[in-house]
Amino acid sequence: MSQHRRRAPEKKVGQRALLVGAVVAAFGVGLGLWASGSDGDSGPTGSAAWQPSGEVSSRPAEPSRSAAVPAPSPSRSYALSSTPRTIPAVRSHTPARGPGWRPVRGERVVVGDADLADEGRLIARELGLTYAGEKDDVLAGDVRLSLNDDEGADPESYSLTVRGGRVNISGAADAGVFYGTRTLKQAVHGGGTAPEGVVRDDPAKKVRGFMLDIARKHFTADWIEDRVRELGDLKFNQLGLHFSDDQAFRIESSSHPEIVSDPHLTKAEVERIVEVAAERHITVVPEIDSPGHLGAVIAAHPDLQLRNASGVATRGAIDISQDESAEILDDLLNEYAELFPGGEWHLGGDEYQALTVSDPETSYPQLATAAREAYGSGATVADLTTGWLNDRAATVRVHDRTPRAWNDGFFSGTSVQADKDIKVAYWTGKEIGARLPVEYLAAGRQVVNYNDEFLYYVLGQPQTFVYPTGQRIYEQWTPLVLRGTQAVAAKYDGQILGGSFAVWCDLANSQTQDQVTAGIRMPLRATVEKLWNPGTPERSWADFTALADRLG
Repeated sequence: MSQHRRRAPEKKVGQRALLVGAVVAAFGVGLGLWASGSDGDSGPTGSAAWQPSGEVSSRPAEPSRSAAVPAPSPSRSYALSSTPRTIPAVRSHTPARGPGWRPVRGERVVVGDADLADEGRLIARELGLTYAGEKDDVLAGDVRLSLNDDEGADPESYSLTVRGGRVNISGAADAGVFYGTRTLKQAVHGGGTAPEGVVRDDPAKKVRGFMLDIARKHFTADWIEDRVRELGDLKFNQLGLHFSDDQAFRIESSSHPEIVSDPHLTKAEVERIVEVAAERHITVVPEIDSPGHLGAVIAAHPDLQLRNASGVATRGAIDISQDESAEILDDLLNEYAELFPGGEWHLGGDEYQALTVSDPETSYPQLATAAREAYGSGATVADLTTGWLNDRAATVRVHDRTPRAWNDGFFSGTSVQADKDIKVAYWTGKEIGARLPVEYLAAGRQVVNYNDEFLYYVLGQPQTFVYPTGQRIYEQWTPLVLRGTQAVAAKYDGQILGGSFAVWCDLANSQTQDQVTAGIRMPLRATVEKLWNPGTPERSWADFTALADRLG
């Protein structure tokens, strides 16, 4: 469903265009028949007749209607339409004059390509319409979904045309068509009208993510599915699941059932989450963090725990000098590659405690020995740790996954360098030997923005963390603000793929699932607004909040 499918443009209905043109010309109204009024809510006629707020008409379908649908009455003129009010805001709207469009129960959603059946069925179900499949005829009130043949277009771009009592949504791929249906759904929410005219829209950033820590806190499958539906309507396209940490391992495993914690998600539940996400063009990005944050795995395999020269265990750290450590991680990566079919994989790589001491080689002689054996006499523990990251990247690369790692999993001054295709998930400048974001960018790295100053929702607000607000994100953050509050130079914009809002559950019982839902509601909306649209938002925060409240 996420394939970028393209087809030749659908045929135009010539007779209809001639008939409408004749009627318009006769009355000298021109485009004055195509539009809605202020805010897209002026009174429509025909298939766009007014309905009570939040409902669609129960008027039965009229299968006997001719394909040559009469134009709106020339005795009525309309104000120029307003841009549809959506989150995120659309990039472009060409206004027109006419009644706009509202859903009428029993009217059709039709597709020009069978590959758009999923998108068609979903929007039909949501708006109380009838999914009619592939059709060449044209009826009043139709919503038509189609693929165009623009080979150079962004696969997430789309156009949405409201004209003559009908809607056409087209895109270069099914993802763009889906986003067009989200715009339509928001435009008619609560009895509203999709305004006459043409929307042309595409995202500024290709990565628009939400990451959820389900290792420290168990979230039910139903709750996660609800968030996926919310994310889809907001045009997010990635859901990160951090499901392994010191506290727990939260997804069923067949290769190593001994490491799984209770409660946990079954594979059937995860498959359902992945399915719901795929319907909404959201890629689920799994994360098994290593070589740190492996306490749950180590609890079942204590012989793999890293110990210092005095024999003291190092919390959460696996001993990467042992072959068995790599074997168990690769078993898990290979197993879950079948469960998560998306193209991305997060390898973690952060906070390996062996590298937080002043002299890792002296504190962990077994790691120093393994480094020299693998990479030569001058190799360090940091070299060995980088080699571990590269080896795990090679494991997921076999499954056609693109690897990602936290920025403190990349080290300076090492003889072994992280593979060039490993994307940087930049979250902090607090690590030992912290490097500015520009160092990663100047080296040509692609970066995803997880800035902990704005985008980290850490339960219980431990250390210096405070719950982020949507207003602060909306007014102060941009994808260029990777660390703290300082933006990097605009010349690096192309290397910053996007961003991800993250929920971390350090103090898991600090909030219930419902409290998390409420707490992240406006931050999510602000984040995606800044990822979809470049520059300063046109709406004030008060207006943005009011719109979010109206849309639900």
